[in-house]
Amino acid sequence: MKKIKKALISVSDKKDLGLLLKKLTKFKVDIISSGGTYKEIKKLGYKCTEISKYTGSPEILNGRVKTLHPKIHAGILSKRNNKKHIKELKNNNFSEIDLVIVNFYPFENIVDKSSNHKKIIENIDIGGPTMVRAAAKNYNDVTVITSVKFYSNLIDELEINNGCTSLDFRQEMSEIAFTETAFYDSVISSYFNFNSKKKFKEKRVLHGKLIKELRYGENPHQKASLYSKYSDIGLDQLNGKELSFNNYGDIFASLSISRSLPKNIGTVIVKHSNPCGVSTNNNHKNSYLSALASDPISAFGGVVSCNFKINTSIAKEMSKNFYEVIIGIGIEKNALKILKNKKNLRIIDCSRMKENNFENIIFNFGNFLVQNNDNIKFTSKNFKVVSKKKPSSKMMKNLISTFNICRFVKSNGIVISNGDSTIGIGSGQPSRLDSCNIAISKMQKFYKKNNNEDIIAASDAFFPFVDGIETLVQAGVKAIVQPFGSIRDKEIIKFANQMDIILVFSKTRHFRH
Repeated sequence: MKKIKKALISVSDKKDLGLLLKKLTKFKVDIISSGGTYKEIKKLGYKCTEISKYTGSPEILNGRVKTLHPKIHAGILSKRNNKKHIKELKNNNFSEIDLVIVNFYPFENIVDKSSNHKKIIENIDIGGPTMVRAAAKNYNDVTVITSVKFYSNLIDELEINNGCTSLDFRQEMSEIAFTETAFYDSVISSYFNFNSKKKFKEKRVLHGKLIKELRYGENPHQKASLYSKYSDIGLDQLNGKELSFNNYGDIFASLSISRSLPKNIGTVIVKHSNPCGVSTNNNHKNSYLSALASDPISAFGGVVSCNFKINTSIAKEMSKNFYEVIIGIGIEKNALKILKNKKNLRIIDCSRMKENNFENIIFNFGNFLVQNNDNIKFTSKNFKVVSKKKPSSKMMKNLISTFNICRFVKSNGIVISNGDSTIGIGSGQPSRLDSCNIAISKMQKFYKKNNNEDIIAASDAFFPFVDGIETLVQAGVKAIVQPFGSIRDKEIIKFANQMDIILVFSKTRHFRH
């Protein structure tokens, strides 16, 4: 047990400070503080010594140097059972500091709210993390508290132990403190990396906040949690059971597709991270019905993401089917009431979710692969018509839209559409021809062709042989979009001309493994 005799308090977040001061006063703890914290303590009516008076050195450099002083750090770092340390403290007229309560300048909040680089830099805390690291290192003798949420733990500890703290408590707070300083520095590192011209540095630091522990992972025997760069990921659950690991995987997959569609347009249905139906029909209800019609069997138990506000009419249609999750950019009050009739249905409002250009990271065997997101905004400049037969402007728009959906399908990916809606999707096959056959079988099973519609197809990579395109043409496909790059591109073009179909090459490939 270590008695708390002297405490240093320097906090940006001054919430619940009064509760803590009341308990410290009860056990006659001397308090030293600086700046705004000192003023707040005095305002609350408690005794406190200002750090500049305690050290005999004024705050300088506009407050950049306040606590960086030997009297502060010797008091924190001295070993209580080391005779040399005790003697040196006495010779320098320094006192031991037993408790350090510090939280840092809100760097992360400033970055979120401001683009002013100078302001952001001034909110990098130096003294706070330095004191916290010192106290955490010396946990054998010193207690360190880095967040308001641990005030109650400290209060209970002091009450139970009559103004003392146990070694177990100090060690636990030390572990939390080092995580806090590491996290804080990683946020700063990420800010500089994001604004750097060199994206891949020699060393890489990742950070995340625990959002929640999940019931289990992909399978019941696996443990899982959700972490985020944000304290709030912007997904508001309005109904249903807790979201699972697999739910989150499908939610993120569906939102990736939805956010690539035109604003306020489109419905996406995902199963096991693969789209099984997507429609960009301008009519919201029709877009949902068309997405469902693409593969109603696979849609059962899937995740639906609406790139618009869900109304009553659409909610009634959705309630006819079984889904794990339904997502909307807002949900009308009566629509929500209808959907809530299915008590286990997870209903998500994603209207607060931020759109950011983050990287994709894949971990395996202690290694991780990093790449930027595949979020190219397609325009006609990304494509080249290579067949003799040319598409109309409407057809070209539909080909680009279909190709966009295809990049979210697991490779090898094939998407067949009637222009604004998928009618057959083949995904995740080692053979591109197999993906073609799956997409065609889905189309033939569920799609009733309108004579006025042209059937088009997209491939996420080039066709290495004519057989894939030949299979699609035999199934009624009139136009195909694919990346160029095969040594047999000329054969593919020649075949397209022989079949009198439209062939468009993309300048970029879009695998999704």
